[in-house]
Amino acid sequence: MPNTSASTPSSIFIAKELSWLSFNERVLQEAQDDSVPVIERLRFLGIFSSNLDEFYRVRVADVRRRLLIHQEQGGDPKAQPLMEAIQNKVLSLQAKFDDTYQSLLIELRRRNIYLISEAELSDFHGRWIKRYFKRKLLPLLVPIWVENNSQIAQRISDDVTYLVAQLRKGNQTRYALIDVPADETNRFVLLPKEKGVQGKSVILLDNVIRYCLAELFKGVIEFDEAQVFSMKLTRDAEFELSGDIDDSIVNKMSQGLKQRLVSEPVRYVYDRAMPKEMRLQLSSALGLSSVDAMIPGGRYHNFRDFIGFPNITGYKYLENPSIPSLESAQFKAHASVFDAIAERDVLLYYPYHTFGHFTEFVRQAAYDPQVTSIKLNIYRVARHSRIIAALLDAVSNGKEVTVVVELRARFDEEANIEWAKRLTDGGAKVEFGVASLKVHSKLCLITRQEGQESVRYAHIGTGNFHEKTARIYTDFSLFTQSPSITQEVSQVFDFIGRSYRRFEFNNLLVSPINSRERVLQMIDKEIEFAKRRRKAEIVIKVNNLVDKAVIERLYQASQAGVKVRMIIRGMCALAAGIKGLSENIKVISVVDRFLEHPRVMVFHNGGQRQVYLASFDLMTRNLDYRVEVGTPIIDPQLQQRIVDLLELQWKDTVKARVVDAEQTNAYVKRGNRRKIRSQIASYDYLKKLESKRS
Repeated sequence: MPNTSASTPSSIFIAKELSWLSFNERVLQEAQDDSVPVIERLRFLGIFSSNLDEFYRVRVADVRRRLLIHQEQGGDPKAQPLMEAIQNKVLSLQAKFDDTYQSLLIELRRRNIYLISEAELSDFHGRWIKRYFKRKLLPLLVPIWVENNSQIAQRISDDVTYLVAQLRKGNQTRYALIDVPADETNRFVLLPKEKGVQGKSVILLDNVIRYCLAELFKGVIEFDEAQVFSMKLTRDAEFELSGDIDDSIVNKMSQGLKQRLVSEPVRYVYDRAMPKEMRLQLSSALGLSSVDAMIPGGRYHNFRDFIGFPNITGYKYLENPSIPSLESAQFKAHASVFDAIAERDVLLYYPYHTFGHFTEFVRQAAYDPQVTSIKLNIYRVARHSRIIAALLDAVSNGKEVTVVVELRARFDEEANIEWAKRLTDGGAKVEFGVASLKVHSKLCLITRQEGQESVRYAHIGTGNFHEKTARIYTDFSLFTQSPSITQEVSQVFDFIGRSYRRFEFNNLLVSPINSRERVLQMIDKEIEFAKRRRKAEIVIKVNNLVDKAVIERLYQASQAGVKVRMIIRGMCALAAGIKGLSENIKVISVVDRFLEHPRVMVFHNGGQRQVYLASFDLMTRNLDYRVEVGTPIIDPQLQQRIVDLLELQWKDTVKARVVDAEQTNAYVKRGNRRKIRSQIASYDYLKKLESKRS
């Protein structure tokens, strides 16, 4: 039986934190999969590590707060056993991670790629490394002395790898922390080819510093013996904003970012070979408590850098083959994006389709004489955003440009503050949304004067306006001129600017106004069909399903006989396949080269199928505490396309895992079925579709 909490005898909820760890185990499975190219497997270790960092900063931090409050005031007796279950699962995954890394080093060596330590350096490479260290690294390094340093906890940066040097001179021992400057230079140092030696060698910055430790402390401190071990501290990502009403939102966010630097630690990862006396010294200096997770790990931390591990050989078979992005035949057939959308709705599916169609949508709007205004939400955008550039060009061309910038997009706050300043300086109208709600919708609204009529063109999507992630995340984008939809998109922007007014939406699902109510109503409708012995079916694809009210209603649907199929990438608090509770619910998760990100809901609705794309997951925060938007797909052909793509995922026999109450992450059994890898099959499906329409 899974680790659960029951609100009624007939309801079971899997702890969302443990479900999230189950998802990250699926990521680790990709690193363990022999059919995945070896460098991609190494990069999956980086993704696993990056995911785990965020898990501690956000989800474990929340459990830690609940545990501390319970210890002081009572209230949540489940926090302690949950924290212990998290710790046990993480330790288990860490052991698998370490084994996988060691096996991948062997796989790399078989292909003449050597990721070496400082002890494996030849004399030739040793001399080269010392020159490299003096020229490139030494100017970046300033060790921090640990002993008698009352500011040490505040000086430690979040999620940075530190080397801890133990320096002995006679009976004296000193400890120093050395920041590995991976943000300022490449973590992987490619060594020059040595005459007569086959293969290519790479060394981590960590080991370069270890090798050159004497050079670092030369002339500063003498020592006879040195030991070096690695560590990393992860802090709580939450923060409190000032209550001073005279502060601008931007200033408040800046203060919040500074506060995060000194926020509470939630995880301390250390080299398991670190001597106990050193570990205790550091724990004391950093002010770690008994509720902080202390995780013994391997020699290297911040494996997220391995996401960018280079293919130093250039051999294509070591990486996934490239998949050229497809162009929409409908957009290609028209000189103007507006003519294409006016003909009929356009549906794109990234990264199979090029994101360039959206940037072209905004670019053409920036100089089209008939365009009068552009409105857009920003949650996350690329570092060098062509979209922002086009919006500034639109201002220069006299367009009315309004941009809603979400300053509370976790880990993108600082970047969004800068975008807000740049847009404001460029003459755009910048709004910061609703004070109590994050704006997470993916909307763009362009108004065009066509003769005597003002015509709106809208984009509603499941993913961010981010050129980089659009190449690695799967997401849907709908472009429409439909008055019933575009008029309500305009109302969403009005709601963001004037949330005190009452708005009604008959077509769009808009959180926090009607999303929860409408989703539950559509489930209830399927329940009624099932009770009348008519076909009743629900297909859902989301990143996360953890809202208890929605799960309760899905359990009721299952018990009424509704067939429920779900594709859930991440957290799933629903326990599928339990007799008497959820035997009519099946859940799978697809983890492959692209990150599955769309949110889609399909209801059979007595044969009058309803299909929705949305920006929201089925989580309480998305339904009640964010501005989110879901749109119905009206065009029957586009409805069918979405259903076909969902079916391809459901039939995946290569990368799909069963998500059940036991969270075993077993691969879907293929049986006598043909081999289907849904992401490749989706590309082939769309390629064939676009070629027919060309």
